[in-house]
Amino acid sequence: MKHDWRSAIRRLIFSLALAFVVGWLFNKLTLAIMLTLAVYLTWHLHQLYKLQQWLTSRGADEPPTSHGLWGSIFDDVYRLQHRHQKSKNKLKAMLKRVQDSTSALKDGVLMVDSHGNLEWWNQAANALLGLQNSKDIGQPITNLVRNPDFKAYFEKAHYESPLEMASPINHDAVLQFHITLFGRKDRLIVCRDISHLHQLEAMRQDFVANASHELRTPLTVISGYLETFIEYKETLPARWGRALTQMHEQSQRMQNLINDLLVLSRLETSNAPDQTQVNIPNLLSALVADAKSLSGDKQHNILLECEDVSLIGTDTELSSAFGNLIFNAVKYTPASGEINVKWWQDTTGLHLEVKDNGLGIDHKHIPRLTERFYRADPSRHSDTGGTGLGLAIVKHTLLRHDGHLHISSVLGKGSCFTCHFPASRKVTNAKVING
Repeated sequence: MKHDWRSAIRRLIFSLALAFVVGWLFNKLTLAIMLTLAVYLTWHLHQLYKLQQWLTSRGADEPPTSHGLWGSIFDDVYRLQHRHQKSKNKLKAMLKRVQDSTSALKDGVLMVDSHGNLEWWNQAANALLGLQNSKDIGQPITNLVRNPDFKAYFEKAHYESPLEMASPINHDAVLQFHITLFGRKDRLIVCRDISHLHQLEAMRQDFVANASHELRTPLTVISGYLETFIEYKETLPARWGRALTQMHEQSQRMQNLINDLLVLSRLETSNAPDQTQVNIPNLLSALVADAKSLSGDKQHNILLECEDVSLIGTDTELSSAFGNLIFNAVKYTPASGEINVKWWQDTTGLHLEVKDNGLGIDHKHIPRLTERFYRADPSRHSDTGGTGLGLAIVKHTLLRHDGHLHISSVLGKGSCFTCHFPASRKVTNAKVING
């Protein structure tokens, strides 16, 4: 291109020089130069016209014939066009492959622009959400999936956790939505049918509830006879005494396990009962008194600091959850250890803290502590008779009260369990108690 540009300059200089000589010979210098420039300009305008016609003519593949600078321009544009067409075809092939692969998915995939309008979706989304290709393109997604939970989830723009809701076209089906932000607040939505998982979970819950209920009666009978035998163990052979005592302890442990399973099953499957004002100070005072009795010879220093603020909730459920935390602190804190129970309010809501200076929990176990039967140290549970369900009960109770549990612990220095409730559940009284 640089060589062609220089050649064009040389040709222009040569043409002007020739015009100068001819004009000088015929005493028409100005006219000769003007005619030469006019011809030169006309030729360039003609080349521009050919370029414009070629670029606007979609059917013309080959560039116009020319030479010099314009020939190089035509050739360079032609090469750029071919390069662009190859890239375009490659992108089209990649896009078609992505669309074909997403169309083969059983999960619905939808693309939504920054304004919330539907841009593209695969075939599975049609089946799961009842979309129609001909009329739903460009429509707001919240108008097509008419569910208050979905609208609130979509608009809050915080998608750390998925949304589960009934299908808009089949109320027996349960859908799970994952939303990912990309670009300029565009959204990629993945919709999955998890009805089978919900059915399996319901079967598991029914099995646990039914098995626990059916085991309760025979276990009560066995425990009753064991208690009777223990009362009259003096009349029985001496070697039976230790066996009967161990059998009775294990039957009581199994009874506690069944009771916890029934409580957990009820929390998972039943609707929350009518909730009323719960006097938390009185409830905690009673639990702390029971904790001191449970401490016995260990002589724990149990302190209660409690603001006189009540909570809207279910007293039996809250008593069970708070009791689990306080009694666990007693069980797992060495003798003469300190346990602090604190109930207070602030601008974020209501809080219960149970803190001890016991053995603590390794940080790697904390994320799984609220799982059913998870035990950070199984040997400790065998000593204390724990069922491994206490913190699961706490978690589900808090969920039914719009709350959540935070656990912090340092191995060898103690643990802190904090229940957080929203301010909307607060009922304010008047005074502060310390005990």
